[in-house]
Amino acid sequence: MRANVSPARGEDQTGARRLALGGGLGLAAGVLAIALPLVFLYIATYDPGGFFALGPTFFRYLSILLLAGAILSLLSLLLYRRSFAVLRAVDPRFRVASALCLVGSIGFLLLVVLAAYVLGSTESLASCLQGAPSHALSCMRSNQPVGAYSGLVGFWLGWLGGLGIVLGLFFASRRFVLGTLSGGAVLYLLLLLVLVGPFLGALVTLPGAQFLLLVAPFFAVTAPALVLAGARRPIVAVRAG
Repeated sequence: MRANVSPARGEDQTGARRLALGGGLGLAAGVLAIALPLVFLYIATYDPGGFFALGPTFFRYLSILLLAGAILSLLSLLLYRRSFAVLRAVDPRFRVASALCLVGSIGFLLLVVLAAYVLGSTESLASCLQGAPSHALSCMRSNQPVGAYSGLVGFWLGWLGGLGIVLGLFFASRRFVLGTLSGGAVLYLLLLLVLVGPFLGALVTLPGAQFLLLVAPFFAVTAPALVLAGARRPIVAVRAG
């Protein structure tokens, strides 16, 4: 075991710092893009009133949160990719993770464009939804099919980028011998699986798929928080292979 341990290189230090930055931005993105919107939608659906009424004002502020979260998610993914690209120079296992993150950045860019469009169409979207947020995708497909299908492509490309984060964190946890990065990888993977169910439920009938979203905020916040906590630790030695 000790024969496989060597002093950390400059690339390792740089990669760890970028992982920490990616985790920090990912934490903010998880709060703005997933946790707060889902909490707001839950309140507006089951205990509406005042601000939490499913109308144009509510959807306008919700769209602002989604747009800010999408931008932060894109920046977080780019930092993860830059981290894996640096680590790729000393460990070729990070090549696939870096490539997947590059693909995912295209998807998140499409999602940023979609969120900006939704922000500018809150009046028509609120009128179409008629108090049923689950109809959002069908409303977009009827009013703006190009935007809706761009969102579909963006989601799946972004999902592949998330898979790249999972792989990269797993390899980083083995190289840096940090269990917190392994925990972050597992929670990111669970978040990806949780998001697939409700997304497919918006396309086809999947009973109970929307209830998977109840655990999404936990994964969206704790996964990057673990990455931030682990990658901030000084990297003195690394394990090869």
